Amino acid sequence: MSHELALQKALIAHLAGDAGLAALLGDPPRIWDAPPDRPTLPYLMIGRSESRPVAADGGGVEHALTLTVVSQFRGTEEAKAVLAALRLSLSDAVLAADGVRTVSLRPAFADVYPAPDGQRTFAVLRVRAVTEED
Repeated sequence: MSHELALQKALIAHLAGDAGLAALLGDPPRIWDAPPDRPTLPYLMIGRSESRPVAADGGGVEHALTLTVVSQFRGTEEAKAVLAALRLSLSDAVLAADGVRTVSLRPAFADVYPAPDGQRTFAVLRVRAVTEED
């Protein structure tokens, strides 16, 4: 059983069902772990995923996920709006898929910055989660 894959699957399902994110990322929301060629912006990319076992009942795993918003809007307004919706959607959410559920989930760090070419803005949200088997 892959805690990492189950968490990603549950995370995408949860975020795709969030009306606030759908208003910002389209319907269906543009949430990918690898964007298509020439994606419509803004979108959310599920990027780096780190994990390590936790000594706990239920076979716990601690995760650090990096979620990246990519915006083409001049300035940071759109990226920050998506970041705020993400933070609201994920705060204390309980996610479950494939026999794995979160026992803890919280945004841990955020960073908003322009691309070097000035054509896009990125918002990075680092999320900490702990999962265990159901």
